[in-house]
Amino acid sequence: MKEYQLRATLLKKKALRIRKIITITVVLVSIILISLIVCNAIINSFAEGKTYNSLETVPKTKIGIILGTAKNMRGGGSNPYYEYRLNAAVSLYRAKKIEFILVSGDNGSIYYNEPTTIKNDLVEAGVPSDKIFLDYAGFRTLDSMVRAKEVFGLNEATIISQKFHNERAIYLAHKNGLNAIGFNAQDVSLESGFKIQIREYFARVKVFIDLALKTRPKFSGDKIKIE
Repeated sequence: MKEYQLRATLLKKKALRIRKIITITVVLVSIILISLIVCNAIINSFAEGKTYNSLETVPKTKIGIILGTAKNMRGGGSNPYYEYRLNAAVSLYRAKKIEFILVSGDNGSIYYNEPTTIKNDLVEAGVPSDKIFLDYAGFRTLDSMVRAKEVFGLNEATIISQKFHNERAIYLAHKNGLNAIGFNAQDVSLESGFKIQIREYFARVKVFIDLALKTRPKFSGDKIKIE
């Protein structure tokens, strides 16, 4: 009888532990899902009406900021995000919607240099070299927006990337005193860009974490005037 009671007690404790674990898991998953939905909604709402798909409708600004990405995919082959952003920047310049292009990207090592690679391809596409300025410390979108304001002294700009990225960049720009609009480069199909789209939801949550923590760019630097 005592053995039966002991076994029943142990089973009851085990059941309580499992129930507790399930409850904690449900609460954590709920918090994550709510955070993803709310952060995404805030950024979408703020950026509404601030991004443009057409050269005819996008307002003219002095500076276009193209946000860097790798030219090639990790598994090999060209990166469509890179190609479409480059095409968008060239189109804006040719249409005289921007006068200068600020290339902001990662220059983390001698083997990886987004800004220089993008500049070379812009020049090859017909954009004069003296119309292109490089930000080698745009390691993150946050860094790119803060440095555009503080290092390059911009008060307004047209951000050049895919729409989902432009929306987040516009929100970060606003929070750091930069009045920005976005020119949407051609997007990649959901099938091809599924991982990027999922990652974007978490990146939007990170926006609010960074703002709460008052996160600063990895590097600051001397002021550079674009003219």
